[in-house]
Amino acid sequence: MTQWVENPTGGRDRGPQAVLRAWVEVMVRPRRFFNTGVAPGDQAPGMVFGVLVTLTSVASRMAFGELTVGDVAGSPLLTKLLALALVGLFVAPLVLHLTAALQTVILMVLVPNRAGISETVQVIGYSVAPCLFAGLPAPELRVVCTLYGALLLVVGVKEVHHTSYVRAALAAALPAALVFGYGFGGKAALEILARSAAVPW
Repeated sequence: MTQWVENPTGGRDRGPQAVLRAWVEVMVRPRRFFNTGVAPGDQAPGMVFGVLVTLTSVASRMAFGELTVGDVAGSPLLTKLLALALVGLFVAPLVLHLTAALQTVILMVLVPNRAGISETVQVIGYSVAPCLFAGLPAPELRVVCTLYGALLLVVGVKEVHHTSYVRAALAAALPAALVFGYGFGGKAALEILARSAAVPW
């Protein structure tokens, strides 16, 4: 599912500092990041990045009691650790690759001269950067995180696949809705805000 490159041209470095640097760069300078930090065949750093952000979000939701996993291992703490291991090792990578496959199919229709699926995996993985804070119990913050993540996905698709913003937005609409609207809870948070802002008759 992943391909490691010893000396990728323009790819990302490995290690904790590289992950932190990638997070700052994609948050602050997304266009430059997607132009210089995404390399063909070097999808592993982007996948690891996306998995780590997802794990942080899930762990936050567990810590604040929003996400419960029961007690199937004889200990609530052990159950949570097992659930996080399941998310990190299987669920998040699988969802990332399935979303990348969906994104690729859409790009085949809208962007004939596109980059490869490896680059698409990286774009999706790095675009979830704002969702590092999406697990905090604040619907306003979650909406901002998921909207910014969706915007980063559009920017990444535009820069990496060399297309227009209009085509990038069309291509990224469904994957963004799935990843940020449902996966990171942006849709539910927006509904909470809408209900709280509704004026009773």
